[in-house]
Amino acid sequence: MSVSGFAVDLGGTKTAAARIEDGQVVARLQTSTDAGADMDVQVEVIAGLLAELGYGHGEALGVAVTGRVDRQGDWHAINTGTLRGISAAPLGATLRRRFGHRAHCVNDAAAAALAEARLGAGRGTYNFAYLTVSTGVGGGLVLGGRLIDSGNGLAGHVGFAGSRLGDQRCGSGRLGTVESVAGGRAIAAAAGLPDARSVFEHGGFDGIVDRSAAAIAGLIGDLTAILGLDRVAVGGSIGLAPGYLLRVLRHLEDEPPLFRPEVVPAELNHDSGLVGALLIAQEASAG
Repeated sequence: MSVSGFAVDLGGTKTAAARIEDGQVVARLQTSTDAGADMDVQVEVIAGLLAELGYGHGEALGVAVTGRVDRQGDWHAINTGTLRGISAAPLGATLRRRFGHRAHCVNDAAAAALAEARLGAGRGTYNFAYLTVSTGVGGGLVLGGRLIDSGNGLAGHVGFAGSRLGDQRCGSGRLGTVESVAGGRAIAAAAGLPDARSVFEHGGFDGIVDRSAAAIAGLIGDLTAILGLDRVAVGGSIGLAPGYLLRVLRHLEDEPPLFRPEVVPAELNHDSGLVGALLIAQEASAG
């Protein structure tokens, strides 16, 4: 199947839209996300970006969103600090009414996981995980070549798993999660700085960054114990920051060999959510 069409990646800070041909982004536009806007406003922003890219009603369209998308296509913001105006919003049905029956929505990390599995760092694997370490910690699982989903849309939200290093609550409401230690919000809070970028630019916070990497290494070991992973790809603005993956690998050496899968950087970077969303939309339309 040729991966050609249009895709949108709606995140907590920016919304990107792209035209894709044969799995490659050939045109891309983006704008800042209004975190307080409701679903209808977000869809109108999407429509404006797509119109500039030449989208025609009824063409294949994948929309990747931060948060939880259940099997009915309803959209839920797990971390209401990221998107305050979203709660059980019928995004799937709204997209189909607005753009045609070939429009489909999916969690952004799940979309990225499938793109990496098919076209990027996960090629050739049987059981593969994609982890994104950025403002929060997310992921997607592709087992036996199939993207794992669930009726409630929670599958793959691996940042909400427990960490032996955690003692704070994350945006999900759970206590002592990987995200509460490893995510950008947690890193910034521990350093007393406004955001994780400031932590990396300022320097002098190696212990905080190292603790984040240790939590990710522990998560990789736990996922491998449960799922028998062959390979893990790490992405996200923190996951791909210089030196971060090396820290993860050093901490992973503390695990017995059986719990140390191959760990590599994600290959598709910021395009993975877009390409994966279109892949999923095409497969859903074909099915």
